[in-house]
Amino acid sequence: MILYMKKKGVFLAFMLFSMAAFSQEFNCQVLVNATQLSGADNKLIFTTMQQQVNDFMNGYRFTKDKYENQEKIDCDINITVSTDLGGGVYQGTIQLVVSRPIFKAGIRTTILDMQDKAFQFPYSMGQPMIFNLQGFDNNLTSVLAYYAYVALAMDYDSFAPLGGTELWRNAQTVVNNAQSAAESGWHASDNNFKNRFVFVDNIVSPMFEPLRQCVYMYHRQGLDQMYDDVDKGRAKVFEALNKILEVHNNRPGSYNVQSFFEAKNQEIVSIFQGSTNTDEKNKLIQLLGTIDPANTTIYSKITSP
Repeated sequence: MILYMKKKGVFLAFMLFSMAAFSQEFNCQVLVNATQLSGADNKLIFTTMQQQVNDFMNGYRFTKDKYENQEKIDCDINITVSTDLGGGVYQGTIQLVVSRPIFKAGIRTTILDMQDKAFQFPYSMGQPMIFNLQGFDNNLTSVLAYYAYVALAMDYDSFAPLGGTELWRNAQTVVNNAQSAAESGWHASDNNFKNRFVFVDNIVSPMFEPLRQCVYMYHRQGLDQMYDDVDKGRAKVFEALNKILEVHNNRPGSYNVQSFFEAKNQEIVSIFQGSTNTDEKNKLIQLLGTIDPANTTIYSKITSP
């Protein structure tokens, strides 16, 4: 069975496979870096935490869908612990990188690369990693579950039109459950409006639907077609990027659009740099200068010799 048969909450499987052939959703690589904290005890604490986070991300079932091993979603979670606030509470950052395969190409494309700088969490060595979608237990597992649902939603959106809707709603539920939490990142005005609340609140609104349509068209109708027809696939990527203009016109400089281009700016250059369609290149650079002006210098390479 191929990955593309399962999206939008639907899983199609050959019934000849036994249930033992299926597993949880993620192939998640976890790194916890606490080198900024000294002491042998801290090394043991965060080595244990790394293993527990790994077990949580690769063991907890976030959906009812059944995955074969080759269908698992590849992602990386990198946690950097910078400050011991005392009482078993720590401050740091968490980065999520999610990728998916490009059809027939034998390579992967990054669909999300986010760094959350508002990450404060309690941790005691060996503590149970408890998460309940219906409530808030602690900030560590809630943040991990939030990014798990975001990763799933982005992946599903890239394979089917608006395919990740249920997963985005789950991420929003995690946010809603955390509104009474003291930790930053869950509230609309946190971190200059670049936070978990804003990211998911935007993406579930009709105003941002063209961005989700772009994610599908860019990946499924664009990148996935390029092995068979480079020009046709490239044209679909261009068409997909045009959809972001509508979002930009309504909400210029949004966190979600910035996050999209954080993952995609270099890839866009590589897709179009080799094109012989000068008119398409010029129109693309003009478009990108409007919807992603922060990366204008990078996009200038599209027309470089």
